[in-house]
Parts: sequence; structure tokens; C-alpha cells
Amino acid sequence: MCESNVYLKEGENETLIMESVDSIEPCENGLKLMDILGRQLFVPARIKDMTLLNHRIVVEKLS
Repeated sequence: MCESNVYLKEGENETLIMESVDSIEPCENGLKLMDILGRQLFVPARIKDMTLLNHRIVVEKLS
């Protein structure tokens, strides 16, 4: 499987916001995440860090 988990970084804390994400679409005001079952989530954030080998994507809120 090639899906990744997406975490929202706030200060020093990271919170899992979506599992098994296989698609990220950049939008004007954030990111649209889609998982393997077709569920979608919009987050007003930008990608901070990606470690695809570990299936991990970290996003941070837009200021």
C-alpha cells in the first residue's frame, strides 16, 4: 500500500487528521485530502513535511 497518514502540526503537537490518504489536491485556500474509500477532507493548511518512505505527511495551518 502507498497511502499516507496526514498530521496537523500545531506548535510542538501533531494530531492525526486523516488516515490512508492517497490523493492531495492543492486549492487556493488549503488542501483537499482524499482517502482510499473516497472520503474527502478540506483543511486550510499547507504541506510542511513529507516522508513518503514512512507514509507520513505533516501539514500546518495557513496564517
